Formats: sequence, C-alpha cells, structure tokens
Amino acid sequence: MARYVYAFTEGGREMADLLGGKGANLAEMVRMGLPVPPGFTVTTEACRAYLESGEPPQELGQQVAQHLRALERAVGRELGQVDDPLLLSVRSGARFSMPGMMDTILDIGLNDYSVLGLAKGPGRERFAWDSYRRLVQMFGSTVMGVDAGLFEQALAAIKKQHRAADDTELDTCDLIRLVETCKDIIAEATGEEFPQEPAEQLERAVLAVFESWNTERARLYRRREHIPDDLGTAVTIQTMVFGNSGSDSGSGVAFTRDPATGSRGVYGDYLPNAQGEDVVAGIRNAVPLQELERLDPRSFAELRDHMHRLEAHYRDLCDIEFTVERGRLWMLQTRVGKRTAQAAFSIAGQLAAEGLISQDQALARVDGNALAQLMFPRFDTSADNEVIAHGIAASPGAAVGAVVFDSAEAVRRAAAGESVVLVRQETTPDDLPGMVAARAVLTSRGGKTSHAAVVARGMGKVCVCGADDITVDPHERRFTTQGMTVPEGTVISVDGSSGVVYRGAATLIDSDIMRYFDTGGQPPVAQGGQIVADVHQMMQQADAVRRLEVRANADTPEDAARARRFGAQGIGLCRTEHMFLGDRRALVEAMILAHTDAERATALQALLPLQRQDFAGILQAMDGLPVTIRLLDPPLHEFLPDRTELAVRLAQDSALGRTPDPRDAELLAAVNRTHEENPMLGLRGVRLGLVVPGLVAMQVRAIAEAVAQRREAGGDPQAEIMVPLVDAVEELHLVRQEVDRVLAEVAQETGVRIDCPVGTMIELPRAALTAGKIAKDAQFFSFGTNDLTQTTWGFSRDDVEAAFFSAYLDKGIFQVSPFETIDREGVGRLVNIAVEEGRAARPGLKIGVCGEHGGDPVSVHFFHDAGLDYVSCSPFRIPVARLEAGRAALQEHTGSDST
Repeated sequence: MARYVYAFTEGGREMADLLGGKGANLAEMVRMGLPVPPGFTVTTEACRAYLESGEPPQELGQQVAQHLRALERAVGRELGQVDDPLLLSVRSGARFSMPGMMDTILDIGLNDYSVLGLAKGPGRERFAWDSYRRLVQMFGSTVMGVDAGLFEQALAAIKKQHRAADDTELDTCDLIRLVETCKDIIAEATGEEFPQEPAEQLERAVLAVFESWNTERARLYRRREHIPDDLGTAVTIQTMVFGNSGSDSGSGVAFTRDPATGSRGVYGDYLPNAQGEDVVAGIRNAVPLQELERLDPRSFAELRDHMHRLEAHYRDLCDIEFTVERGRLWMLQTRVGKRTAQAAFSIAGQLAAEGLISQDQALARVDGNALAQLMFPRFDTSADNEVIAHGIAASPGAAVGAVVFDSAEAVRRAAAGESVVLVRQETTPDDLPGMVAARAVLTSRGGKTSHAAVVARGMGKVCVCGADDITVDPHERRFTTQGMTVPEGTVISVDGSSGVVYRGAATLIDSDIMRYFDTGGQPPVAQGGQIVADVHQMMQQADAVRRLEVRANADTPEDAARARRFGAQGIGLCRTEHMFLGDRRALVEAMILAHTDAERATALQALLPLQRQDFAGILQAMDGLPVTIRLLDPPLHEFLPDRTELAVRLAQDSALGRTPDPRDAELLAAVNRTHEENPMLGLRGVRLGLVVPGLVAMQVRAIAEAVAQRREAGGDPQAEIMVPLVDAVEELHLVRQEVDRVLAEVAQETGVRIDCPVGTMIELPRAALTAGKIAKDAQFFSFGTNDLTQTTWGFSRDDVEAAFFSAYLDKGIFQVSPFETIDREGVGRLVNIAVEEGRAARPGLKIGVCGEHGGDPVSVHFFHDAGLDYVSCSPFRIPVARLEAGRAALQEHTGSDST
C-alpha cells in the first residue's frame, strides 16, 4: 500500500520533495525538540495522484483517519467533541514557497455545537465565536468558492455600526451575528449550508489544497519563478493553538536577520490577541517584534533562543511563524527566508565571516539576477522631490509608475507598455497578477512580514507597506494623503529602500554597485557602504573559481572601455554593421547602387579608413585581450531607405507634377532589387561576402591595417576574424582564401606580422550538425544562439514574441522564452553536438557564445556544462555572467548550487 501521510515525528527537512517545505521543516523542528503543535502531513504524491485522476487515492482517507486518531490520543481531545474540541489548521506546503497557493484554513472542527464547548470557561465566549467566524469566512471563500469580499463587507458593516476601528472591538454578540450572516452568505452563494460535520470540513479542505495547485495565481507564480508544474503540493494538518485567546496571547512572524537589508538583529512583527493570518494579511498594523519583550519577557527570551538555534542549524536566514497562547510559545513554521538582493549578498557575506558557511557556499547563496537588481538606479535623495507619504521600507529599490488600484488594471496597463504602481490597503493572493505586472507595490497597512512585503521581496519588486498616512479608496479609484487627492493614473515614485513615496517621477542616479563596476571593480570606497564590500567579496570569489572567461559584445571604443572596467576578458562580438550607420550610410548606399566594379571599389575605398579607425580604437581599448570582429552580417536592404516611404514620396511627386528625385528612383529600384520575402534567411552573412566583390577584402584590410597600426604604436592587438552564417565548410573555405590573401598583403606592405585567427559563428542547425567538417577550416567557433534559436524553432523572433509567446507560456509549452534562456533539449543539443564534433576534428578548438544567452544566469550554467571556453554578452551583463560562471564551477564540483 502506498504511503500518503506522515506524522511530524516521522520526517525531516531532507524530505521536502515528499512533505513539502512546510511539512519537512515542521518535522525538522520537532526533531530539534522545539515546541511544535502536533500534526501530520499529506504528501505531494497524494496531490499528484489526485490531479491525475480527479479522485483522491483510495488509501488516503483511511491513512488520514489513522493519523487523526493518533493525534487525538496524543492531545487528549477529539475532533468534533462538544466539550473542549480538538481543532485543526490546514495549510498548503509545496516544495518551494508559493504565495499563489491556497489560503490557510484555521479552526477546522468547529460547528454550531462545538463552539459552545469551546466557549466554556471564564472569558472564552468571545474567543470561541471569533474563531468560529474565522472558520466560516475562510472555509466559505477558500473551499466553497464564495467571494471573500462579501464576508469583508459584512465585517465592515458591523464595525461601522459600532464605530469599531478593528475586529478586536467587536463583542461576543456582534461575532455571533457575524457568524450567522456569513453562513447566510454561503447558503445564498452556493445553495448549500456551511458543513457542520468536522470530518467533512477536513476532507474538503485537503482536496481544496490539492486543487489550488492549478489556480491561475499559482500557475502565474510558477511561471515567473520557473517552478515545474508537476511537483504538486503537500498539506499540513496541525493542532490549533490560539493567539486570539486574550491579552496574554498573540501571533507573530520573526526573521533571524533583516530580510530587506540583511542586518543582524531582531526583525519581525507581533500582533497581540490575534491569529497568524492577521499578521500576514496586514488587516491590523502589528507592533515591532521587540515589543514582545515588554509584553511577555519569557516568551520573547524563548523565541530568541529558538531563532539562534534555527539559524545555526539551517546556516541561513530563517523565517519563523509563532503563536503565544496564554503565555506559552508555539513554533508554527520555519523556512529559509526570502530576501532582497541586498540582503542576499549581505547575509551570505556575514555567514561566511562568522564561519557558519565557506566562501564557496556564500557564493552559492547569491545569483546573477540579484546582482542585476543591485545595479538598477536609485532615487537621488538630495533632489527636490515632493514627499507625499512615508511607510515601511519592505523591499528596496526605486520604481516610477502610474497609480492603479486593482490587479486587472495593473495587468492591462503593463501589457500596453506602461509602468504602474499597485496601490492597495493590503494585498491578498488574488493580487498576484497585478504584483507581477507592477513595478512597485504600495499598501496603507501591514509591515515587513505582510503578504505584500513577503511576495514583493521574493519577486524582487519594490515595496512600501504600512503607509498609514494614505487612505486608499479603490471604489473611487484614488487615495488621499496630506490633504491631497491622488487619482488613478497619477505618476508616483516609490523608494523601497527608505519607505518614502514621491509625487511625480523622482530623479534617478546610478546605484552604488553600478558605480563600483564602472570604476573598475576596485576595492570599495567608503561611500559605497557595506553592500559594495559584500558584492566585491563575491565577485572576487567568483573570479577565483570560474573556468569560463567572460567577454563583451561591444562595437565602439567607448563600449569596449566600459566592458573592460566591468571585468571583460576581451570582446566576443564586434558587429561591423553598426559602423555603417549614421553619416556612413550614404557610402553603403553608393556601394549598393554601384553599376560597375570600379564604382563599387570607390565606395568601399571610402569606407576603408573609417572602419580602420573604428577597429584601431577598439583594439586600443582592449589591448592585450582578444577582439572577435564579425564581418558584415545583415542583408543590404537594411542600409537602404524604407521601401514604402520611397514609393510614397515618388508617387506624391508624380501626382503633383513634380520631377521625381533621380536618386530616390535609383534607391527604390535598388530596394526592389534587394527585397526578400524572408531576409533573415536570404542574402546575408557569408553569402554577402561571396556575392558582393570586394566587401570581405575591404573589411579584412581595415582589420589588418588597424592591427599593424596598433603594433607599430607599441600595443598588443589580438584581433580575431569571425565569418557569420556559415552553412557549409565550402563557404568558409572560400572566404578564408580571401582573408588569408589580404592578411598576407598587409603584412608585406607594413612589414608587421599579422596573425588573426579566422573562425565562424555557429548559428544554423546545419552548421552545428556538420561542425566536424567546418572545424577543419575554422580556428574557433562562436555560437550565435539568437539565430540558432530562431532557425531551430522556426521562429521569427520579432513576429512571434508579440503574437503567441504569452499563450505558449500560459499553456506550459514554454517555462521561459527560448530567447531568454537556452533551450537545452533542442538548441542545447545542437551546441553539444557542435562542441563534441568540432573538438574531435580540431583538438583544443576555442569555443564561445556571443548570443544574448551569454548573459543569462541559467544559460551560463549550461555553457559551462557544455565545455565552452567563454561567454560574451552586453557590457552591463558582464558582472552577472562573471558571478554565474563562478557559481557554475562550484555546482560542477558539488553537484548542486544550494547548500
């Protein structure tokens, strides 16, 4: 018989795949001897079985009943008993923390009779009915599908009637009325009564957790975080403890270090006389966790001890949920906490300095995406920006956008290309699509542990919470603050590092991390602060352990110089077509319009000194480092005026009786002559060099003369010549004959040794499949993964990304765009074939990648595994690639990049 249920005493954190993160960590705390309310976990296997068949596994009901009876014996109470009943919480718990999953259901087991038993005893009536109304609300919305807003409206109406600021001011009679109102709402909305049988409540709650795995918000979060769809979720069923038992009770969330900055200390929120969901939902503003030391010194001291033990045990930031029930501390959950990019680098550095982890393990704890976030601009606090609100700095960064008040509007505007800020009283899991679409989240309630803060930190979004000087009115689509009204669509600026909100678009300046890299990554200066020191340490470690070199895609001396400051070890792609734009376009037009070889040679001769000057500047900026120069790649029509624009201009001249410009007529004829239905697969790349006489010779001569010029000036130029879009070795062989001839001519003319390796871009499937032959004429390979992806998938990138990629992501065909992260199964297999066959034909063949994937963190790991020598990317992605190349080397040795 398959086993689908485990008691907390039977598991541990190593069983997270089976028990989910929540269940595994509860079991680990039990193993450590911490005070955990007893319970059991339904496994992810049960969830997967349910999702596949639509029915729970046959053995599941019996196994849950067996564990429930054992739990009842352990606590001395039974589910559903009238006198002092056992009550349960039901929570989802996937392998990875997922805010899009089902909301927690508390107080399973209460009904119209057991609530009376729970109410027995001095001062327990209000507590019992408060617990019952929470169950009816949670069960009604989460399990039975009733609009949660209907329950909120009922609660708001009673509070308004009694002028109560929050629900703690409602008395027992108010809560009894509220329970009955909520039950009526359920009956009207669903046509069925709220279930009174505790066993039915438990069974339906478990199945609701299973079904929540495939809700739209859960799928959206998995797509964003690249979490597989086939993992399923576990369900934790746990004995209730009550933070809403009175003034000596409460619930809170604690972090062993600040998840926003990484600073040491006591961080978190505590809410007296409340259950845990109140803290996370932010329905009342909590007090700082330090306040618990005054309210309950013993519980606070015990909590601090548990926090220290958990951090030492997990060797990482721990996120802890706890409840104090009448002066007794209970630990309800722990997990390795989500953190901001700044906190990730800070905490990793601290733990290494404290000896809890090694420097290699510290490097494994950070990643390129976090580093990229730290390179984003920040607001200039010295500028004259109008402050309109202050709140809690929950997730750092700087974001500017138009105010929106609901998720749908955020998604709509973002899809139209507008930057938005989602403004809410507090967020719920239903707001997840809007949070994904928004640049920042601003709430008037909640703290650093509210839903908005936790989810925003996990997604790297800017967030300010608890800005209680703003009043949000979503119905009128506005908020008010400091006597002013801010309607929807107003542009505001949100500073998640300081908690300040500005009216309008505040002034942005470069981040300290960007300045650090732009000054050459030297040891951090004082004004950079600790975060610069932490990043510096991680970059040094990454550079020390990585095998992959990191080069830059750069086309100008300025880009080359910046790339070198950012740590580039050469240029992996210098695109010569970018040197033919601007004022030089007329010379290219002249080359295209030439009717004779002499006219074409004249145009090319005019381009020669300009190209030579460009190459000399780039070689000087990269002196001593390799510079891979790609010969002209795009089709010639890209250098000509727009076809429609020319035709319209000529037609207007004709219609108005004007004499058409002869050059326009000549250009239109050339455009028509060079027009192709699919220019990406037409006359471009190596084909141009073979068809247009003199083009290859001019470019190679410019490169060779620039090399000679730099050598005569005492430099050490390392130029490499790359032939694009080769399909067959015969193409490369013919071009190499021309290249070798010109290099020899320049060497003889200048008396300078010209040694430029000649290689090719592998960007077509046939080139990858015949790499063994091509390698006989190529001294290096560089994968052009942009075109290789297009030609392997049969996609025209410019057309398909807007047309159907979003639908493919929604349907699960893609987990991520193949243009963002390398497609390992298809494109990646071609890369592996080309590497293997190329090096078999030419041992020691240098191989790199110069497509955009070279700066993608996930793709860098693939290129390391494939045995490439270097990756090349845009200058601003170089630090990310360096960091990930180091992490990839560690992962190869450890088998995992997590510790």
